[in-house]
Amino acid sequence: MVKDSAAAEKVRGFVLEKFPQAKKQGLRDTDKLLESGLIDSLGILDVVAFLEGEFHVHVTDDELLPENFQSVEAIVEFVERKRNGGA
Repeated sequence: MVKDSAAAEKVRGFVLEKFPQAKKQGLRDTDKLLESGLIDSLGILDVVAFLEGEFHVHVTDDELLPENFQSVEAIVEFVERKRNGGA
């Protein structure tokens, strides 16, 4: 469950704007972005750049794991962990 609804809104808005297929299909916070093909490996780099700019977190290569970017919910939880000093 996503605690930071403002962060979820920002992430959801970015995904809907950057990935038109997400807008066509509709997007729930639990939708599997990678498995469904809404976001590919290059798209993850766009998401990372957005997270680093918007939330002022640094994403390391070791953190580029599918589970961190699988859904809007997973992305927000990842950002929350980063902001709280963990990952």
